Amino acid sequence: MLVSAKEMLQKAKAGHYAVGQFNINNLEWTKAILTAAQEMNSPVILGVSEGAGKYMTGYKTVVGMVNGMLEEMNITVPVALHLDHGSYEGCKKCIEAGFSSIMYDGSHSPIEENVANTKELVAICNEKGMSLEAEVGAIGGEEDGVIGKGECADPEECKRIADLGVTMLAAGIGNIHGKYPANWEGLSFETLDAIQALTGDMPLVLHGGTGIPEDMIKKAISLGVAKINVNTECQLSFAAATRKYIEEGKDLQGKGFDPRKLLAPGAAAIKATVIEKIELFGSKDKA
Repeated sequence: MLVSAKEMLQKAKAGHYAVGQFNINNLEWTKAILTAAQEMNSPVILGVSEGAGKYMTGYKTVVGMVNGMLEEMNITVPVALHLDHGSYEGCKKCIEAGFSSIMYDGSHSPIEENVANTKELVAICNEKGMSLEAEVGAIGGEEDGVIGKGECADPEECKRIADLGVTMLAAGIGNIHGKYPANWEGLSFETLDAIQALTGDMPLVLHGGTGIPEDMIKKAISLGVAKINVNTECQLSFAAATRKYIEEGKDLQGKGFDPRKLLAPGAAAIKATVIEKIELFGSKDKA
């Protein structure tokens, strides 16, 4: 059964570790991530962007697939199904479809509009026992077509949104989505520290977890980050393993073209990536 991310993130913040959000794109992705989480006895958050939701034909399909897998795979660790960077309309659709958590990204709207929409979603999520993530200060890089510059959020604005009763807060601290450029300046721990000082026990979220050096990840966790989003890294490992299989001509041997065989190395690579991240984030055996 899907759960809200609230309890797993409060425990993570108090215990100085982080829960990974791994974005899903299809059946292979979901199965690989759930298998890894179960083996590692770790809570996990399955992220779905609006683009991926559309690709999988809609949010109801996603909910049906995930609920079916939890039952058929005997998954016992806590699993949250979370909308990533949701628009106001997207949030409403996911609430209706049966997601257990949503992120409302009002970071591109004026702060007043962000506040008004967040307030309304807080009320709905509280009533339905769902968790709600809010964003302040755009996260840089490519985010379903939205390009930002790795900005840093204003700690006062963060407090204002946190005080509305959201479950967790994503704040820009110089992080970006996708691959990090060679001239990236690193995370702004001063900004993170200032935000944490004002938001107290609120679990903080680090987007763009792919490519941030391990020592920076660990430092961010020590400063209150309790949820780290990983997407690109799983895609890169899936692509590399699939490329190797095809370049070695395995798809031409016997029934190597069967999708179950063709996609197996990529799925195994996703699973390995997730296991590595769970160890780094410290959520192993925290289910």
